[in-house]
Amino acid sequence: MSVKGYGSFAAFYDRLQEADYEEIGAYYHKRLKATGVSGNILLDLACGTGKLSRYFSKRGYDVIGADISPEMLSEAFKYPHAGIQYLCQDMTGLDLYGTVDCCICALDGINHLPDEKAVRKAFSRVSLFMNKGGAFIFDVNTLYKHKKILAGNTFVYETEDVYCVWRNSPSESGRVDMTIDIFSIDSKTGGKWQRYAESFSERAYPLTEIAKMLENTGFGDICAFDWLTSNPAGESGEKAVFTAIKL
Repeated sequence: MSVKGYGSFAAFYDRLQEADYEEIGAYYHKRLKATGVSGNILLDLACGTGKLSRYFSKRGYDVIGADISPEMLSEAFKYPHAGIQYLCQDMTGLDLYGTVDCCICALDGINHLPDEKAVRKAFSRVSLFMNKGGAFIFDVNTLYKHKKILAGNTFVYETEDVYCVWRNSPSESGRVDMTIDIFSIDSKTGGKWQRYAESFSERAYPLTEIAKMLENTGFGDICAFDWLTSNPAGESGEKAVFTAIKL
């Protein structure tokens, strides 16, 4: 998995991200408790700037935050992180010092993997380092979202000092190629606008295929929910949350 797309974008990620991390953290915490997992060593896979890592640390978990992007982790280190261990690692080559009791991967981290082979490899690495009975919870953008919502659309995000244009280009097999142009006022240049460009891709899969990949990498008791609900997920939803238990 390439770090492309998380260089200069990392510095703007939190300002442009519209997600409610308190709501997402509470939902993930609820789903973890529902699995009955008892341990408190938590891996936050594709942790980004560490917002969910900090959420779970405050709730008594011993947190390991792993992300492939050194720029994203650099942003995470700007916040208090006592009780959190950050690792710069590709999830397909995850290599921990010990085992964990649970793992989360939020905000479509799995979609960033380039193909099914990489997804299976990431699932295998999580399985390898997870204690028996541990819980793996992650969300994914669905094929419906890629084909109908992202599609070939362009989105604009704006704050007081940042203007972002996000362009999507659909490709084969549920892949969407994304190009981001960011314009930011730079105080170091007397308030002039600076432009940054990033690009990356996301790939979506049928929910049944994701479940099979989990089964084939040592997980059982697999459930999929519509985003932030307790309702069973369907292919017509925009986002699904999977929970699975290490066998």
